[in-house]
Amino acid sequence: MLRSFITLGLSLSLSCGYVACQSTEGLTEKPLPVHIQLISDQLLYPTAFAVPGDGSGRLFITEQAGRIRVIEKNKLNPTPFLDISSVVIKRDGYDERGLLGLAFHPQFAKNGKFYVYYSAKTNGKGNHKSVIQEFTSDQKTADPQSGKVVLEFDEPESNHNGGDLKFGPDGMLYIAVGDGGGAGDKHGDHGNGQNINTLLGKILRIDVNQSPYGIPKDNPFRDQSGVRPEIYAYGLRNPWRISFDHGTGKLFAGDVGQNQYEEVDIISKGGNYGWRVREGYHAYNEKDPDPKNYIDPISEYAHSEGISITGGFVYRGNKIAALKGKYVFADWSGPTWYLSESQGKTWPRGSLQLRNRPANWQVYSFGEDEDRELYILGVNTESNKGFIYKITP
Repeated sequence: MLRSFITLGLSLSLSCGYVACQSTEGLTEKPLPVHIQLISDQLLYPTAFAVPGDGSGRLFITEQAGRIRVIEKNKLNPTPFLDISSVVIKRDGYDERGLLGLAFHPQFAKNGKFYVYYSAKTNGKGNHKSVIQEFTSDQKTADPQSGKVVLEFDEPESNHNGGDLKFGPDGMLYIAVGDGGGAGDKHGDHGNGQNINTLLGKILRIDVNQSPYGIPKDNPFRDQSGVRPEIYAYGLRNPWRISFDHGTGKLFAGDVGQNQYEEVDIISKGGNYGWRVREGYHAYNEKDPDPKNYIDPISEYAHSEGISITGGFVYRGNKIAALKGKYVFADWSGPTWYLSESQGKTWPRGSLQLRNRPANWQVYSFGEDEDRELYILGVNTESNKGFIYKITP
């Protein structure tokens, strides 16, 4: 789902214990100390987090193998909310495929609808297919047979699947899709990122209140021939976790880099984020045509600090005043940071110091509850147990 640590990551993990010795390179903001509270360590490769917005206080976590688990009153329910492991491609060692995304319909309390993004076997071309599917529940459990495919598309490789789902303030469903995998976006004449006739390497925006889905009237490429109308933004490599800021409505994405740089982007309608011609603020493939009017990230960090970004959230909770309005994110290998909003193009970065964090962990995802408090999901590499922690004062 992120980046294999077999090459770049292994050397880093051996020297730093999954970057327990967090680098201060490129940090201009002062360190911000917080604590984390263990909610559960009985999960199996947790990949995504969502809340239903029904006032129940429940937390829903996807497990990579195909189950959705529920935490209620800080206790993990032993019965999955949904189990589609029979159709999801199984994890076999390191694998970026699986159940990767979850979003509840804004009217879930009334209609019981929610949406998942997962990897499945394909009868078409490529390694597998990505599936966005709608399910309907009775609020407590969901019947796997209630699933209705909304959108599916073939993936040429096993990696770079993106997979996050978020409903925007406009009620539309936003879908983060990777470039299809393979180093350097190798598929197509100039890669998938710059090809606006494919869904790969994009942020998509669709209306799920139509069947199977509709194209919003203000999608940027809706009326252009030869362009996929679902596309909202393009030029992305592997947007691993997207989120909306509940204060400003801005859409953030953590986009995984190739060889040297990881980046955080603010996604705008019709925006081109440069991949595969650009990586972070830098040229990557100068042989490709220049992407006109590309948008630089608001922050980047080099592979001396980490190896694969995990996008997070702008904190809008009420318990940690010093964190208010700051974008919290991490590297898969362990370190956590925050960005402070800036009038300039670059947002300054500081270290988020988790005082009681485990020494050996991998950060897979972040979550936000109904009170806008934040959570960290990942795996303890010593015990191999999947965890969820709450960030606390």
